[in-house]
Amino acid sequence: MSEEIVKKEEEKKVAIPAATDVVEDKEDDDADATTAPAKKKKSKKRHVPRGKVYIAATYNNTIVTFCDPQGNALSQCSAGRVGFKGPKKSTPYAAGIIVKVASEKVKDMGMKEIDVVVKGIGSGRDGAIRALNAQGFHLATIEDLTPMPHNGCRPKKARRV
Repeated sequence: MSEEIVKKEEEKKVAIPAATDVVEDKEDDDADATTAPAKKKKSKKRHVPRGKVYIAATYNNTIVTFCDPQGNALSQCSAGRVGFKGPKKSTPYAAGIIVKVASEKVKDMGMKEIDVVVKGIGSGRDGAIRALNAQGFHLATIEDLTPMPHNGCRPKKARRV
């Protein structure tokens, strides 16, 4: 077995790898990984000083998503994920806990200034904004994108009695 590995390593040094050889090399690396520990690259911590927070507040739940300025999600949390069930999910208290859990991850990234985008008419929307302020974020803007009907649906026909 070790002779085969030595031969393959010599072939790698001599031959110029083609597209098909690269696939074979990945398989060989897996075999080598069992014999020798592979070194992992250290991942750089992202530094995001400014970002956006999307708050979706419905009658049944509240969801908070922290994003970078390009819109890539960094952290997300909802009331069900924290452990609230049933009608407790849409309360302002649950919204505060959600913001606390979701903001822990982005605070490590250095986020200090945020733009808040609120969508929905649930009771957790105000609680979430207050919790963001309490967590020490600087709220640059608060934008309300709650969908509003311009004329609404067609009403039911009149009842004849």
